[in-house]
Amino acid sequence: MAMCAERLRRCRVKCISSFSGSSLVIGAFMVAALLPWPAVATPAIQTWQTSNGARVLFVEAHELPIVDMQVIFGGGSSRDPAGREGLALLAGGLLDEGAAGMHANEVAYEFERLGAVYGADVSSDSSSLYLRTLAAPEQLDPALANFRRVMLQPDFPQDAIDRQRKRLLIGIQQKKQSPAALADDAFKAAIYGDHPYARPEEGTENSLPPITRSDLLAWHRQMHVTGNAILALVADLNRAEAEALAERVAADLPAGAAAAPAPPVPVMTQAIEKHINFPSTQTHIVVGQPGMKYGDPDYFPLLLGNHILGGGGFVTRMFKEIREKLGLSYSAYSYFSPRREAGPFAASLQTEAGQAGQALMVLRATLDQFIKEGPTQVELRAAKQNLTGGFPLRMDSNRKILAYVGVIGFYGLPLDYLDQFIGRIEAVTSAQIHDAFSRRLDLTRMATVSVGPAPEAN
Repeated sequence: MAMCAERLRRCRVKCISSFSGSSLVIGAFMVAALLPWPAVATPAIQTWQTSNGARVLFVEAHELPIVDMQVIFGGGSSRDPAGREGLALLAGGLLDEGAAGMHANEVAYEFERLGAVYGADVSSDSSSLYLRTLAAPEQLDPALANFRRVMLQPDFPQDAIDRQRKRLLIGIQQKKQSPAALADDAFKAAIYGDHPYARPEEGTENSLPPITRSDLLAWHRQMHVTGNAILALVADLNRAEAEALAERVAADLPAGAAAAPAPPVPVMTQAIEKHINFPSTQTHIVVGQPGMKYGDPDYFPLLLGNHILGGGGFVTRMFKEIREKLGLSYSAYSYFSPRREAGPFAASLQTEAGQAGQALMVLRATLDQFIKEGPTQVELRAAKQNLTGGFPLRMDSNRKILAYVGVIGFYGLPLDYLDQFIGRIEAVTSAQIHDAFSRRLDLTRMATVSVGPAPEAN
């Protein structure tokens, strides 16, 4: 799984579903298990458009009488207007704080009395709403009506705006006391520069106060339109029932175009080093650069290679070299986090402040060796077994399947992506990993960010 730095933002929205760009990372299929590939039954994904133009992806799931749905809108925090950073996150957290004249408590009670679950999420690329409810009409119909109020008619009451803004501002202050959060923000700023991916999704102390109710209403009118919507549906329904439900979900969504995507990420041309002084006993270190996007032709070699390098837990190169051999860090890991454009590649560790210099040297040497030589055959076999063996557990619930269906739909991945996953992993060679890493990663063009006591005090 992606590590802590990429997950920090998830606590900043009232969020039950997890989608992101910010949100499904390259390690998303990694859990150890022993089931062989032939036992895996990947879901069949059906797709169509509603009569008003919203795209639907549907998986029939008759094991439980449940409907899980996610409506995903393009244009997350990377589309925040300049000077209004935090707008998307603020809006996403306010959708259920009053809708169609109903108070927030009334909206929440309506979901609760039906046993339905609502959630919202905002990432750099998208915002989304989630609903889980029983499939029986007596629960589904009123739950859907409440969900549509939230999606289509949020009131954005001023008291809720002030309250949510205050929460975000308090969170920004709290981040100043977190070395990991400081390192994450500084790392994104270093590798992305002026690109929208560098922006903190929760905004800043300067950008949040000017946001008005009119800004939130304008954001909603622009983003919640048919051409900008993807409906992912995993449900105890047949195709005809799913089509009817999709029409009801999308009904009254105004016509409109998809949100403009984030611009391409510039390639780093030189190394960047930044240290942030922080009164702590440990130093947090992050090294990396822009990595890859969804649909990247090097996705599978980079996925498998990173699993060997630092994404596979206690058996990775980084863990062995940095923790087991030298005891320099309790935690050392790496990840790719693909987005619509190139998401970050990062290698990170936390170490006692007095040995930060040594730990960074070993981290860079481990990266350099892997980039130059690639994995051994022993490492390759073990990583393939771990990834393919763990694959079934990544689809053992409707919620997990829904997350993958949403990613496939939003990022335009092939509908047979899950069917092909195991075969694509098995086909990767050591030479392909070496080739991909040597072309895509370059230590001479990486950013190095550290947060801890001043280096001269180490």
